[in-house]
Amino acid sequence: MSDAWAAEPAGPTAAGAEFFEQRIRPLLVDQCYRCHSAQAKKVKGGLRLDTREGLRQGGDDGPVLVAGDPEHSLLIEAVRYTNPDLQMPPKGKRLKPEEVAALVAWVRMGAPDPRTSQPAVAGPPLSDPEQVRTHWAFQPLHMPAVPRVKNRRWVQTPVDAFVLAKLESMHMVPSRRADKRALIRRATFDLIGLPPTPAEVSAFEADRSADAFARVVDRLLASPRYGERWGRYWLDVARYADTKGYVFEEERRYAYAYTYRDYVIRALNEDLPYNRFIVEQLAADQLDLGKDKRPLAALGFLTLGRRFLNNPADIIDDRIDVVCRGLMGLTVGCARCHDHKYDPIPTRDYYSLYGVFASSYEPEEEPLLGTRGDPKAVAAYEVELGKREAELKEFREGKEAEYREKLRRETGDYLLAAHDVQALKEAGKREALAKERKLDYGVVERWAAYLEARRAKADPVFGPWFAFAELPKDQFARAAGPLEQRLLTGPEPGHRLNALVGLEFAGRAPVSLAEVARRYGELFVEADRLWQDMLADYREADQAAKHGPEPPPTALVDAEQEALRQVLYAEGAPPNLPGDELHRLFDVPSIQKLRALRRRIDQLNATDPGAPARAMALLDRDKPVEPHVFLRGNPANPGPAVPREFLELIAGPERKPFQHGSGRLELAEAIASPSNPLTARVLVNRVWLHHFGAGLVRTPSDFGMRSDPPTHPALLDYLAGWFMSEGWSIKQLHRLIMLSSVYQQSSDDNVAYAQSDPGNRWLWKMNRRRLDFEAMRDSMLAIVGRLDLQAGGQPVEVIAAPSVPRRTVYGFIDRQNLPGLLRAFDFASPDSSSPQRYDTTVPQQALFLMNSPFVNRQARSWLARPGFKTQRTDAGRVRFLYELAYQRTPSPAELALALRFVRRETNACAGPAPPAWQYGYGEFDARSRRVGHFERLPYFTGEAWQGGERLPDAKLGWVRLTAKGGHPGDDGEHAAIRRWVAPRAGTFCIEG
Repeated sequence: MSDAWAAEPAGPTAAGAEFFEQRIRPLLVDQCYRCHSAQAKKVKGGLRLDTREGLRQGGDDGPVLVAGDPEHSLLIEAVRYTNPDLQMPPKGKRLKPEEVAALVAWVRMGAPDPRTSQPAVAGPPLSDPEQVRTHWAFQPLHMPAVPRVKNRRWVQTPVDAFVLAKLESMHMVPSRRADKRALIRRATFDLIGLPPTPAEVSAFEADRSADAFARVVDRLLASPRYGERWGRYWLDVARYADTKGYVFEEERRYAYAYTYRDYVIRALNEDLPYNRFIVEQLAADQLDLGKDKRPLAALGFLTLGRRFLNNPADIIDDRIDVVCRGLMGLTVGCARCHDHKYDPIPTRDYYSLYGVFASSYEPEEEPLLGTRGDPKAVAAYEVELGKREAELKEFREGKEAEYREKLRRETGDYLLAAHDVQALKEAGKREALAKERKLDYGVVERWAAYLEARRAKADPVFGPWFAFAELPKDQFARAAGPLEQRLLTGPEPGHRLNALVGLEFAGRAPVSLAEVARRYGELFVEADRLWQDMLADYREADQAAKHGPEPPPTALVDAEQEALRQVLYAEGAPPNLPGDELHRLFDVPSIQKLRALRRRIDQLNATDPGAPARAMALLDRDKPVEPHVFLRGNPANPGPAVPREFLELIAGPERKPFQHGSGRLELAEAIASPSNPLTARVLVNRVWLHHFGAGLVRTPSDFGMRSDPPTHPALLDYLAGWFMSEGWSIKQLHRLIMLSSVYQQSSDDNVAYAQSDPGNRWLWKMNRRRLDFEAMRDSMLAIVGRLDLQAGGQPVEVIAAPSVPRRTVYGFIDRQNLPGLLRAFDFASPDSSSPQRYDTTVPQQALFLMNSPFVNRQARSWLARPGFKTQRTDAGRVRFLYELAYQRTPSPAELALALRFVRRETNACAGPAPPAWQYGYGEFDARSRRVGHFERLPYFTGEAWQGGERLPDAKLGWVRLTAKGGHPGDDGEHAAIRRWVAPRAGTFCIEG
């Protein structure tokens, strides 16, 4: 057992615990607890899965998990159904592929399990009320007083006083101020993700004014590059990607995700107040935007997440998560299946928010934000779009007409099935009946509801149907005759019988309800035939008309026939299915063709330079959804109803339900309210994190009961309060932090302090930080003079060759096929909200920098920069390169190393290396299996080596070598030979 769990860490990380709570615990509760928990009548196989200890111990057959190794874990073998003797859940109730994938991912990450106690049968309790009441993050926000400190000269902004007060209490002193070159490089990389130019560094070093650094910060904040740098941080939070994830056969790309990315960059450049930034991202469609509709693109915050095979419950869960974790640092998603294990968030609060997003929908045609500038490109796009849309319309409308006609033709069959399913209470049995009769279950239920609604009133068309349907099956033939006479001769007062229905049964009593259904079906088919004939006559007359078209017919002339036609064609009539519902009935080839035609349009919108920008918007439904708690998170198992309202944790027990539409605007305003204790704290902590490499709170998207407490709680509250008092300005927050002495410290180490505070929690120095992938790639391009600063627009390829030298933030992000290069450099997963990136060190990083064609191209461009070749000495060239890359001259040791490298490589490259492969002919001794003589073939055609320009050659005949083979000649004296010469002495293994 210990071996099986050897890979497990001492405790799960915050990310691991969150993955378990969101993806694994609900799965175990829903699929496993019935047989493997304290709730089970008998624990099957001795295996308990409702506790961490039970999972670790395993069952009668031993441990079920090998942490970190899904391929050797019995649990994974069981859910994959690869072993006929070990299959869970049993009896063919297999997990969905995405559920199996979640279990595999969980085991691979070490099977993190935050459960620490035996579960109560009724479910896990909320946190201790007293702990909740006093938890730091849930306290109202009050502006603390700036502390007094001894070293007042060190204090440049109030930030310094809070940090220095802590250092002085620990008997520590801050580090010296960083030199000016380090400061401008730090600030430039921080704010725009690019290196400063040598001229900018020189100018700053020469500027002796007191506000020199403040002016550098202001210049950088005013740069359009600022929004590109800090926008990328927000896109991590918003789980931005240009694709949907796995969606089976539909188009994978989001055609307009880039409009959200451009919105974020523009909003940050314009210093849009953060509270307005929040409201626009949740409810821009409900704001008075005037003529400028660009803020509608902000709704991509909600809509550009994963599509989970278009599962509505999972899509809404993703939206709840990005809103609550992304904006407030609350893991509300953990309350999807049960009350939150740690935080005071009951399941009913989760479903209150679920109702908000269930009451919203994505329009089929996204709102326009404006067209592109090139009129020719726009015109060409519109022509092509018209062709593709016409093709789609023709196919779709043709198929819809075909299937609606089929539903009308099968009316009698559906009538009988709608009656028969009433005797079946279980949905599974009702569905099986429809399947057995080769009918669509949804349409059967639609007919059943339709008939039930008409039963309540005296119905001229269906009165006889209802009467015959009441007859017992074993007495039908005997009782039908008297009933038929009574219906035809003596209808009850106020009841009228449709004459055509009456004639159908006059003097011909049916012998079964199936016969009644068949006769009704014939009546409806005849009414449909008359209507189709009328439409055909109208179209023929319309084509021959000389005085303009006549209005189309709206009804049959005969009122009794029209009453029958209405059963087929009226709005809400069972055979008159809306298009989306009707498409569900299409056969597989038709569905595939429909998807392919839609994909062609989506691809055009996603890639054509003339395609107009549109917003991935979310709109309110006409009628809001009244949500119910889904018991154990299962949408098929609804529980009590709950109102759409804000979290009780923040709004208090006297909160009022949302009153307007879906409630999204009210939700946004509640999140962005100054009285919300979380929103400002979360944002200022994230800004601090990106400036210092670590937040004041080390769990930036979890401010709940399991969060790390802030290292400087008073500073966190001061920053949050100051931030709101300054109009929620992120740029002003940057200035406050960057103009502090804390930010301007050097990163020099202190051996004594490093022992007592190895993580630099008390900020006695500046943290050294790596460049992330985007800043590294962009800096390479900038240094060599190739960076294209074009802003905005459709995504471009920045990884695979041939890549575009634009800023990496504009690169195409495929969430399902994220390039390995991005993963190697710790790019944030676009599958969920990511508040920070983690630094890892793997060999692939060094291999990229040494061997990548991209890096090699930049190196060649570096040497082609103006000024390099004008240097007369190698030392001058090295200094030139150092100035461009580091904005300084090399130290004597660096210069000596560089010159030694240049000399060594120059000597190694003095002559061209001989080719490893040689192509020739010679004599082959079959006995010794060796070539006794070798001569190179003298002529290359571009595809083959041979003796001369023409074959057969006068000397060598037909000897010839190609990439796929060749010819040894026909004289029996020559052999065609490919010879490989080892580049150096050694042992080589040749295979193939």
